[in-house]
Amino acid sequence: MRSRSSVLELAILGLLHTTPMHGYELRKRLNALLGPLRAFSYGTLYPCLRTLSAKGLIASSSTDDDARTLGGKRARIVYRLTPAGTTALEAMLGEAGPASWEDESFDVRFAFFAQTDVDTRLRVLEGRRLRMAERLDALASALASGRDADSYAIELQRHGMDQLKREVDWLDALIETERAARPKRVHRTRAR
Repeated sequence: MRSRSSVLELAILGLLHTTPMHGYELRKRLNALLGPLRAFSYGTLYPCLRTLSAKGLIASSSTDDDARTLGGKRARIVYRLTPAGTTALEAMLGEAGPASWEDESFDVRFAFFAQTDVDTRLRVLEGRRLRMAERLDALASALASGRDADSYAIELQRHGMDQLKREVDWLDALIETERAARPKRVHRTRAR
């Protein structure tokens, strides 16, 4: 998951996994899920829906009955996940490499953790924690070097450090919870 479009594809497939939806409802839920800073426009959403449909990952149907109920307005198109879409979603959620814990995709991945297995969740959380700890160390080094004499720049760096510390603490707590919930593996020895 490297691009914004693949993050959007994951979010759409994840939302459609729970229930079929029309475009307006999808956009509303995407914006609620991802927050106001990552709002998606219809100009982004509908091309992605067409792409997913062309790949056979989603299917659409028209709601003519709804159109009559709405006073003859245009019928809504309802999108649903196909079996191939379910398989693609499972594969996307099973990925735990560096792209899954980077800023662009981590929040979307985290939003669908309930559909992700414990081992994958742990790998993503541990990778994210490592990345945030690296950023924290780099920021602490920059602050300690005193290169920026501007007091506002220094305050901005301190603010960034505080945010990173909170995220690392949050990730530590999540990792501890996931490890505690992880099923114990029983090692069996063969009788000889």
